[in-house]
Amino acid sequence: MLTRAKARRNFREDILAICVGILLAWVLITSGMFAQLLASTDTGRIVESFFVGLFFTSAFTLAPAGIFLAQLSETISPWTVAFFGALGAMCGDLILFLFIRDRLADDVKGMFPKASVRRFLNSFHLGFWKWLAPLLGALIIASPLPDEFGISLLGLSRTRMALFLPISFVMNFLGVLLVAAVASIL
Repeated sequence: MLTRAKARRNFREDILAICVGILLAWVLITSGMFAQLLASTDTGRIVESFFVGLFFTSAFTLAPAGIFLAQLSETISPWTVAFFGALGAMCGDLILFLFIRDRLADDVKGMFPKASVRRFLNSFHLGFWKWLAPLLGALIIASPLPDEFGISLLGLSRTRMALFLPISFVMNFLGVLLVAAVASIL
């Protein structure tokens, strides 16, 4: 069982990891290193779609990634951008899913009294939450909102990896396609 001290330490480590990831993304995007890296590979817009899709999942990198995906959809087919962007976003979601699934429930268990945590976590496996939590999670992933909350709902409802990956791909495909469609209209 996870103690409160361990849960707090895990929480601080999680926050530190998120901050380092945000800082790294910010440095890569604002310095132009990300653009230079993609240009040096000379593999074209498909690779760019994939890598930008990786950044399409986080609350902190969603806006620049969405703008970049919209610009990419003006130069190549929106369907191609959506496909490879969704593959990248699925990989980003997978990293978040493994991180959330493995640690979030333990962190919650350690920070609150056992009885209330047990009731809260068990509520995701009973009644209407059993199907509503994964459905809401999938819809949040499909929306142009950050994926963290949707992934949390899928993780807390114990969605299997074999089910999570296709859900993530399809929902991110629809989300990137929506961004591309809006960009073509404007």
